[in-house]
Amino acid sequence: MAVVPNFIFGPNALLSLFGLCRGPDRTLPTITEDWRRARVDVVIPALDEEATIVFCLAGLARQTMQPHRIILVDDGSTDRTVEAAMAFAEANGLELITIPRIRSIGKTVTVKRQSREFDGDVEFVLDADTVLESPEYLARCVEELYKARGVASVCGRVAPIRPKDRAAWMEQAELRQLRASLPDLDCWRTEGWPRRLSRGITNAYRAALHAFLECFIQRGQMNAFGSVLNPAGCAVAYRRRYLKDLFDHYEPIFGDDLTKAEDIFIGMALLNEGYRNVMIEDVRARSMEPTLPELLAQRYRWTHSFFRTCADMDGLVLSPFKAPRRRLHERKVRLSGVTEKRRIREPYRQCWGKEYTHRFGRPIGSAVLFSILEKALWPLALCALAGLRLWTPLLIAIGAECLLTCSILLFASSGDRLKIAFQALVATPVRYLALVADLLAMLAFPFRRPPNAKSWQPARLPI
Repeated sequence: MAVVPNFIFGPNALLSLFGLCRGPDRTLPTITEDWRRARVDVVIPALDEEATIVFCLAGLARQTMQPHRIILVDDGSTDRTVEAAMAFAEANGLELITIPRIRSIGKTVTVKRQSREFDGDVEFVLDADTVLESPEYLARCVEELYKARGVASVCGRVAPIRPKDRAAWMEQAELRQLRASLPDLDCWRTEGWPRRLSRGITNAYRAALHAFLECFIQRGQMNAFGSVLNPAGCAVAYRRRYLKDLFDHYEPIFGDDLTKAEDIFIGMALLNEGYRNVMIEDVRARSMEPTLPELLAQRYRWTHSFFRTCADMDGLVLSPFKAPRRRLHERKVRLSGVTEKRRIREPYRQCWGKEYTHRFGRPIGSAVLFSILEKALWPLALCALAGLRLWTPLLIAIGAECLLTCSILLFASSGDRLKIAFQALVATPVRYLALVADLLAMLAFPFRRPPNAKSWQPARLPI
C-alpha cells in the first residue's frame, strides 16, 4: 500500500500499462522441488486481537493444505487473545503453539526469531486480524513459491473485512460452538455507530485502492518484471532460509529497527538481492481495516518506512541510470560465448546478489524510483497550485485524476466494477487526506532517520 502511485497519470501507471499490453514471460520454469512436500510454519503475531483471532484461526483450519506448525506469538496482549485462540484450537482439534511475551517487542522480532528457531521450508506470516477467505490460499502461495528459486515471497489479493463477513463467519458450526462456551468475547460484539461509520469509510477507500493496486498496478508489474515491490504483509509466504539470510545480514546494521513497516523493508531487501515478490490473483484474504484517524497515522508510517528503505537501498533506486551499463554487461556475456551448464529454465531470470544490484541495478528499480518521484511531486504540485490560488487548474487536475482512476477500475477490476468505481469516487476525500500524510512523512523523513543506522556498502568488484 505504501508504494501505490499517488499520481495516476505518472510513469508507474505507464509501466503497468506497458506490462499489461506486453503480457507475462512465457518461459516454462523447470520445477526442481515438490511444493507438496514443503513444511510450512504459520506464524501469527498478535497484540490485543481478541476481536479477530478466532476468525483468523477458523480461516486457517479450512485450508486445503494444512501447515506443519501453527505458532501464535502473543506480543504482550492485555486482553483475552490467547484464551480465545486456545479455546478455538481445543474445540476444533487444531494444534497450536503459543509463545507468550510479557511486553510488546514488535512484529519484526517475531518474524526474525521464527525464521531462526524453527526449521520449516516456508514461513507463512499471517496477521491475527486477517482471515484467509479462499480455502486454497495457503496451497496456492506455497505452489507459486516453489515454481522458481528466484521467488522469495508470495501473497494473494487482500480485501477489507465487512460486517456481513463477520456475520457469516459467526454462523459457521465451529464458531457457534465457541460462542456458546465463551459468549462474552469481543469478537461477538458489534461496534458502536461512530466506529462503524469511520471503518465503513476506510473500507470503501481500501476496497477501491486494493482493486486499483492489484488489478492494474501490480498486475502490470508482474507482467513487466515478474515481481511487485513488496508483498501484502498481512498474509504472505516466505522462503524461510531467504528470510533468515536477510535478517543475518541486516541485524548488525539496523538491529531490529527494519522501519515501522517490516513488509516494505523485507520486500525491497529481497528485490535488492535479485529475488522476486509474487502476487497471485486467484486467492484472497480479508483484513480488518483501521478507522479513519488510524488509517492516516498508518499511511504516515508506511510512507516514512518506504522513503527510509529506499535511502538504505540506493543501488536499487538508481537502477534506471544503470540500465545502459547492465545492457552492455549482458551483451558482453552473450558475445563471450560462455554458456551456463545448468539446464534450469526460469522466467524473469537475473543474477543474484547485492553487488550486482549496486553495479548494474535491477529492472524493477524503475518502479521504485518512479514511486518516489510520484509520492514527492504530486502532493507538492497540488500545494503549489493551492498556494498560487490557481483554483481552476487545481480542480481540473483533481477531477481528471478521479475520472481516470474510476475509468481504470471499470476496465481492469474484477467483480462488481460499477460498485468499485463508485467506492473510488466516494473515497476521493480520503485519498487526498492520505496525500497529506504522505507529504508530512516526506518532510519529516530527513529528521527521523535512526542515529545509529548505516547504509550497507557492498564490496567493489572490478568491472
